[in-house]
Amino acid sequence: MDRVESFLFEVSEKAIAYEPIDKETALKLLQIPDQYIALMVYLAQKVKNHFHPPDKVEFCSIINAKSGACSEDCKFCAQSKFYKTPINIYNLVPKEEILEGAYRGVEFGANRYCVVLSGRSATKEEVEKICEGIEEIKKEELPINVCVSAGTLDEESLKRLKSAGVKRVNHNLEASENFFPKIVSTHTWRERYETIKRIKAVGLSTCCGGIFGMGESDEDRVDLALTYRELEVDSIPLNFLMPIEGTPMDTAPGVSPLEALKIIAMFRFTNPKAELRLCGGREQNLRDFHGMAVLMTNAMMVGGYLTRAGRDIKKDYQLLKDLRYERLLQIEVPSGNIS
Repeated sequence: MDRVESFLFEVSEKAIAYEPIDKETALKLLQIPDQYIALMVYLAQKVKNHFHPPDKVEFCSIINAKSGACSEDCKFCAQSKFYKTPINIYNLVPKEEILEGAYRGVEFGANRYCVVLSGRSATKEEVEKICEGIEEIKKEELPINVCVSAGTLDEESLKRLKSAGVKRVNHNLEASENFFPKIVSTHTWRERYETIKRIKAVGLSTCCGGIFGMGESDEDRVDLALTYRELEVDSIPLNFLMPIEGTPMDTAPGVSPLEALKIIAMFRFTNPKAELRLCGGREQNLRDFHGMAVLMTNAMMVGGYLTRAGRDIKKDYQLLKDLRYERLLQIEVPSGNIS
């Protein structure tokens, strides 16, 4: 066994023991020579199988419940009012459309369904309308877990969502604290970080991810992963930039398939208990290495993204069949309203 192989085995053993991976070690993972990719994936899969159901993957779906005209200037996003992009702009959809989106998610075979709103923060009125839609889903007894992504929410709004039946809230840091000012100037990384802590404080599950390929360094990628380990987030969506015409990121570098695999493996070793989700850009950036990525992760977003079409669902079903994987269909049991 050579030096690199010994290093990878040592890291995987630490991850299985849930020992912290330091920054220097995590950086080395991103710089592993390409010829060790197969071993790296194998060991990351081993870590995944230790903490999570083996040979299972979860499908999740979303609804773009409020689109465009966003006050924030996130350089990767088609929904910012600062950029001219080819998207539809509309206010929060009625509860009937939120319910319809849940039915669509069930048809796709999704285990999770996230109601997503553009904007810095949902208003109290919008939160109430979201809750009405979620309560309709609960009345229909649809076999799907409901999540919400609605920006910077205060404690009152989070408690209201929880009382309506929400179990998990999405709030992405997107990038490291160091890189964040290069992609957003209208709000701070610290604001998002404090929101995640508030989500945890009210007893909601956390779903917090990032986007890779925006020009960030390996150190930025590691810093984001270690921040999520520090916060002990439950779920980490891994997005790979899909350059959108009209945004400042329309010519950003992106990542190669092997680079993407190393990022995924590094997140698995640093956050072994977290659910890793393959989300935006998985098709374009992973290409023929899609199956290797699935071996290390827990879930795939299906049915499209906020403003971009996704992969044909038939291809995802075929991929699971080829891997001899099953879909995870576990529904979370409500823990009761919060007082």
